[in-house]
Amino acid sequence: MVGVIGFLSAIIGPMIDELLANLEKTTAYDLGQPYRPGIPHHPVHPPFVFCLSKMHGDTMLGEVSSAAECMTLGGHTGTHIDALCHFSKGLQLHGGIDVAQSYTGGVEHWSVDTIQPILRRGVLLDVAGHEKTDILPADFAIGADSLQATAREQAVEIRKGDVVLVRTGWGRYWDNPKQYINEVRSPGVNLEAAAWLSALGVFAGGSDTIAFELVPSTSMPVHVHLLVESGIHIIEALDLEGLSRNKQWQFVFVAVPMKIVGGTGSPIRPIALV
Repeated sequence: MVGVIGFLSAIIGPMIDELLANLEKTTAYDLGQPYRPGIPHHPVHPPFVFCLSKMHGDTMLGEVSSAAECMTLGGHTGTHIDALCHFSKGLQLHGGIDVAQSYTGGVEHWSVDTIQPILRRGVLLDVAGHEKTDILPADFAIGADSLQATAREQAVEIRKGDVVLVRTGWGRYWDNPKQYINEVRSPGVNLEAAAWLSALGVFAGGSDTIAFELVPSTSMPVHVHLLVESGIHIIEALDLEGLSRNKQWQFVFVAVPMKIVGGTGSPIRPIALV
């Protein structure tokens, strides 16, 4: 047994060293928007509320003191990922599972704590850049043709299991919550584009907008198609400006949802490794 352990250590050790050496040469792009009181939030979800619950000097340990905070927010506030249980159709979740839920226990199946840490190939489709504009207009429907044309221009291929991020430019409005929410009117993918993504077998689709799909919408067909019908996650309110500015279309996407048992979504701080 000792010999086996020594043999494995001799193999794994150099692999870890090589991985760490490669990471030292890697650039990390922070794709998460900052949290502060007043940040944009969808009207059906709670805002981010923050205050210090203990200030320096309130309690002294000789010359030493500490500070701490209290905060509340919704699972879909700020940069976040949608669990598959976020939407249902006919009171059924992905896979035809009947909804089982309670206010205190959350949703029993497909909750956000079941999402494993995400370490996957990521692709940015800069639709705004393809359209030769900084920010897409609010009524711009991103169809399959837009995504395909953007992918061709950037010379990138969408593969099974990818995290595909769509830039509209609306991330530039983050510090202007009224403009960012825009009475829940913003560009996004339509059902045709969602079907194109699902046919390719992506793991998740994301964007720099509050709703990923074109809104307003009375039935949210993209959410239904991806989450309920296809088992594909949605990531919203991303900061994609750095990747776009440096034309980084392919990267390693890393994100870890919180283990909120019964939760329909979770804040994340995703990064892109190039």
